[in-house]
Amino acid sequence: MKYFLLIALCVSTFGFSQNTMTNVKLDAIYTTISDSISGEKGRWQFHIDNTTFLSLTDENNNRMRIISPVAYVDKLNENVLKEALIANFHTALDVKNAISDDILWAVFIHPLKELTIDQVKDAVSQVFYANANFGTTYASTSLVFPGKEPKEEKEEPKPENKKI
Repeated sequence: MKYFLLIALCVSTFGFSQNTMTNVKLDAIYTTISDSISGEKGRWQFHIDNTTFLSLTDENNNRMRIISPVAYVDKLNENVLKEALIANFHTALDVKNAISDDILWAVFIHPLKELTIDQVKDAVSQVFYANANFGTTYASTSLVFPGKEPKEEKEEPKPENKKI
């Protein structure tokens, strides 16, 4: 009995179960939910409703990310960038706003093996909505983390050519 428990613990701890997320499973998910897809396992570009997504994985180090370009940083004013950082705490939930190569991205980063199919679909949804709601509610879902009352939307001009 002792050995059975030890083996079960090792299987769940080290991810040897059949429920482990892999590049093959991600490829099937992305192909099913996207309007178009290109790339190879571990490096995909796909589109959903004219929104571009990139997904990169590193199976050896158990990491993955789903990202979507939102705006060129030089097109954004300081207030918009500040609101994006505030959203990282309150309304972006599992997605974060991040800057790389002068582009602001909606980013989901997670260990690869531990993901479920539903979590991947939810992550894509959150990245999609974080991108779509950038400049307004900055939300990735309808949930708001406690402690932040939603602001009434001001009649400020939106950044021109926000989308990439």
